[in-house]
Amino acid sequence: MEKTVGKPIRRKEDRRFLTGSGQYLADVSFDGACQVHIVRSPHPHAEIMNIDTTAAADMPGVVAILTGEDVKRDGVPPLPCCIRIPLKPGTTQTFPDHPILAIGTVRYVGEPIVMIVAETLEQARDASEHLSITFRELPFVTDPARALDENAPSVHTDVPGNINFTWEVGDEEATSQAFANAAQIVSLDIVNNRVAPSPLEPRGAVGLWDDDGGYTLHLSCQGAHWIKDTLCKFVLNDVPEDKVRVVVHDVGGGFGTKLFLTPEYVLVLWASRRTGRTVRWIADRTESFYSDTHGRDNVTRAELAMDDQCKFLGLRVSTIANMGAYLSEYAPTIPTGDRMHEGAYVFPAAHVEVRGVFTNTGPVESYRGAGRPEATYMIERLVDLAGRQSGIGPIEIRRRNFVQSDAMPYESRLGHVYDDGNFPLLLEEALCDADWNGFAERRRHSESIGRYRGLGISSYIGVCAGEPIVQAQLVFETDQTVTVTLGTQSSGQGHITAYSQIVADKLGVPFESVTIRQGDTAWMRAGSVTAGSRSIPLGGVAAEYAAQKAIDTGASTAAEFFNVSQDAITFENGVFRVSGTNHTIGIFEVVALLATKGEALQGYGEFVPSVGTFTNGCHICEVEIDPQTGSIEVVAYTAVDDFGKIINPMLVAGQVHGGVAQGIGQALCEQVVYGESGHLASYDFDGYAMLLASHLPTIAARTIEIPCLNNPLGTKGMGEAGAIAAPPAVVNAALDALWGAGVRNIDMPLTSSHVWSAMRGAKSG
Repeated sequence: MEKTVGKPIRRKEDRRFLTGSGQYLADVSFDGACQVHIVRSPHPHAEIMNIDTTAAADMPGVVAILTGEDVKRDGVPPLPCCIRIPLKPGTTQTFPDHPILAIGTVRYVGEPIVMIVAETLEQARDASEHLSITFRELPFVTDPARALDENAPSVHTDVPGNINFTWEVGDEEATSQAFANAAQIVSLDIVNNRVAPSPLEPRGAVGLWDDDGGYTLHLSCQGAHWIKDTLCKFVLNDVPEDKVRVVVHDVGGGFGTKLFLTPEYVLVLWASRRTGRTVRWIADRTESFYSDTHGRDNVTRAELAMDDQCKFLGLRVSTIANMGAYLSEYAPTIPTGDRMHEGAYVFPAAHVEVRGVFTNTGPVESYRGAGRPEATYMIERLVDLAGRQSGIGPIEIRRRNFVQSDAMPYESRLGHVYDDGNFPLLLEEALCDADWNGFAERRRHSESIGRYRGLGISSYIGVCAGEPIVQAQLVFETDQTVTVTLGTQSSGQGHITAYSQIVADKLGVPFESVTIRQGDTAWMRAGSVTAGSRSIPLGGVAAEYAAQKAIDTGASTAAEFFNVSQDAITFENGVFRVSGTNHTIGIFEVVALLATKGEALQGYGEFVPSVGTFTNGCHICEVEIDPQTGSIEVVAYTAVDDFGKIINPMLVAGQVHGGVAQGIGQALCEQVVYGESGHLASYDFDGYAMLLASHLPTIAARTIEIPCLNNPLGTKGMGEAGAIAAPPAVVNAALDALWGAGVRNIDMPLTSSHVWSAMRGAKSG
């Protein structure tokens, strides 16, 4: 049977979506379900003096109105921050309560205060107009750098100075010595702007409680088991695990904001138990801007030390990371960048310090790439600047300082061991694909029509596909199909197709005969999550292991059938054979034999990665700028990536294009803005500039396969690559275009007004 791995097989799930048969959470019907409207804080910081629900409770259709006082009376636990990071010696970290409804104080605009449950959403919203809430406004701070000012208001009274944690990695003493010995030092101050993930399908949750004390939660999320595990461990800790079920339907995008437990998920379960009704909440787009976790929002000072030959001696980084008003589930680890600050370069010494601070803004969490885009943006901007200031240019500075392929495996100063990679090769290939040699002529043409043109490089590397484990359960059905249940969750990536290719090739069965199931904790005892570019590198291995277990069991049955030892049985292309003979039996015939005994051919597999995979590549962006208006056009974009062994090049291309689009969006136009009053100014797509298709050129993307040594399939994570590489490529290109105009630094997003102001500022000195 013809192999499918490595071929651009069309996505088998697309017919269902394109014919309107997809079932997202809002499409699922629940008989007799109540609807939820959540009243949220209009203030960035205020004391709740009184909540009068009397008039609202008498409104037609109202089933229940719940407040923070009810939360206290019922003893509903606060949301957890599950992660613990190693702290800088001599420092401590606190974990302020994050209630599902505000208790006493609100700390950001959009914080949930009151939950109204009614027969219809319109009735719930009408009732909210009759609530009476009295506030006493308090001083607030929304800027992470200003939060550290001596006189800044405290977001939490038990967190003096608003510093939640200080984390460090590297050798501070050796790095200081490297800077003392440096012939050249390059410094850069950058802002990594706050962004809203904005998946096409908003978040939603439906809670059901039954008379036996069981809970069922229907979600649009990135991992049913992840949510269940968090619920059972931290919220429903007095409820047996077999009484908690999480069900996920089709998911229309996640990008990190659908990873973790949020107030609304607990609210619908709690309200269902209190009312005895099914309780349904689906966010609209404006509510999403207020209630979704945001991404990025760092302020960084980066310094690079070089010798007189422009070889790197040391890297020093200090970051202030905005956590928002509360610690989300995994938030403290995000700004640590997974220790990827050195990028693809050799640094004899490096030291990084990150301070996580509280502000009166919404919580910040994972967003596509989760820390690696922030680290890559810093190092690629800094290396580019070093090339320009030293006079050898952005290409030569990289060539001189890349980790070379013959140095692999390479141990970075911050503790990673890169198993393989060829960074110089990918740079040269990308330069060729981008027609670097022809750029001078293109720039002259742009100048002839009064425009600036620039070319920017981003040579990235990012660790991904690490812990936790991923599980797979495989069962042969009697109708000659194979069902594989996995603990990951597709949110548009094409998992069904990729997993089917891996399993079909391993078993030697038709691609069409493989069915993939995800998204229901009732199907598997344990499961994982889709995050960190891990589903195929980890889930694919687990699925292949499960298939191998089934083959081993089938070999035992075949041996019994032929009355030989199992050692005499070989398996290839769906057929068991007695070695050295023509005696064969197909795998589906073995399934039929087992069925006569009331048994099924099945296999279980799990993959516990000891170390992540290191996806890497080189992206080159070419831009043209109108100096009269400051408007930027991305005229060309080239990507050459190393994702290890490719399962499906069509899926890979789609993920690269999507990631690049998100990265370009952050670079050019996207930004969550809190105004001077502390209110969210970007609460819809009029205020938040989502990238349009018209902003994008044709993306020229290809891969060079250097199989991963840390992964049995040889694959590397790739879903986040574009979002990691694109922002520095775009900004470096813009600075290349603006260098002649005197602009030496500019922060994202590169809106026309921002660019215009930078040019005018450079002219005025």
